[in-house]
Amino acid sequence: MAADLVIRARRAVVGGEEQPVAVGVTGERITSVSEYDDPPVADRTVTLDDDEVLLPGLVDTHVHVNEPGRTEWEGFATATIAAAAGGVTTILDMPLNAVPPTTTVVNLEQKRAVAEGQVRVDVGFWGGAVPDNLADLAPLHEAGVFGFKCFLIDSGVEEFPHLEPDAFAAAMTQTSRIGALMIVHAEDGGLIDEAALDGAHYAGFLASRPRAAEDSAIRLVIEQTAASGGRAHVVHLSSSDAVPALHAARAAGIDVSVETCPHYLTFDAEHIADGATDLKCCPPIREADNREALWAALAAGDIDLIVSDHSPCTPELKQRGDGDFGQAWGGIASIQLGLPSVWTGARARGHSLSDVVRWMATAPADRVGLAHKGRIEVGADADLVRLAPDEEFVVDPAKLHHRNPISAYAGRRLAGVVRETWLRGTPVTEEDAPRGQLLTRGVR
Repeated sequence: MAADLVIRARRAVVGGEEQPVAVGVTGERITSVSEYDDPPVADRTVTLDDDEVLLPGLVDTHVHVNEPGRTEWEGFATATIAAAAGGVTTILDMPLNAVPPTTTVVNLEQKRAVAEGQVRVDVGFWGGAVPDNLADLAPLHEAGVFGFKCFLIDSGVEEFPHLEPDAFAAAMTQTSRIGALMIVHAEDGGLIDEAALDGAHYAGFLASRPRAAEDSAIRLVIEQTAASGGRAHVVHLSSSDAVPALHAARAAGIDVSVETCPHYLTFDAEHIADGATDLKCCPPIREADNREALWAALAAGDIDLIVSDHSPCTPELKQRGDGDFGQAWGGIASIQLGLPSVWTGARARGHSLSDVVRWMATAPADRVGLAHKGRIEVGADADLVRLAPDEEFVVDPAKLHHRNPISAYAGRRLAGVVRETWLRGTPVTEEDAPRGQLLTRGVR
């Protein structure tokens, strides 16, 4: 079968393993995956260099774009070009920290209208579950959000209040009824110890948000998922102590999945300097033994996926309080660096690029129902990445594409350079007009 484009790679991650292939693309989809030396006839052929690997585009289901309302923090134009530069071809936007939050259909439509024509990768949207919008969940689901995000602790922004346990139970009952996925920021506010905060000392911030706060909230998520018969997903797992409870829940048939993030797999508390608020996030980055336990849980299949939790803000907010961890905004902007940071850590621990693709492309796509994303196979969207896995670089925040030049990774040497990203068969460049699509759950 003739194709518009053929991409030949001596190394490509296909079907969970590396192999030489020729990928045929017609229109926006992959129409053939054949032997490297037996490509289809094509109008154009691209052959990857010997030091490059062909990957499917990554799927990042945890991104805070913040537009409209806080566009000085981030916006769709900057977030999506940063995503493409990092090999991410699909993102799902969180329902906060934009103003208004995505808690009603009217607010969803406002966000879609702002995003239209700006996005350089494909973008879908989460809805929000807050105390006063139980009646809005079904209409939002019908309007195409991919599920609902809630907090079990103060979210940090007043327009997106958290759910107390009774309200969470009611929301889980409703999302179960409509068949929606509930994704949960799981920390127990009753176990947060603000008295432990000690200005610029990272040890005080870490002590203020103990592992027990995550563990307790995750137990609540498991209990309510079982009671409602619904589906839940724990976002940004930091505490490895919660892994056994999650493992037991899945073994018992409870539909709960879990993600972690590149920063929890890269950094450790022992090496965070006092005043280094660029590394503040909630839940916090914990000790090195905890980090290694998270890697082990990924290897064992007890953690399903890795996403960025790209959570940017202005330099002023990140530096508020001159290094005071109690005052600085918490969040790490990393959508462009997720692939190289995870690959750097993965290869050091004996993992393969196939593992990274499973964690960062296929598994996230599958959990949110995007079966045509995150894989190189016939019928999938031709979202592809040309990666030089052995090329190294030192992170310079001024060269990153997200809006504000702040990075927890500044000065860090990482392996894995994205040399080109294709969205549905066409290279993504800053010069060309944005051609990303706004995604609707259940609609291709």
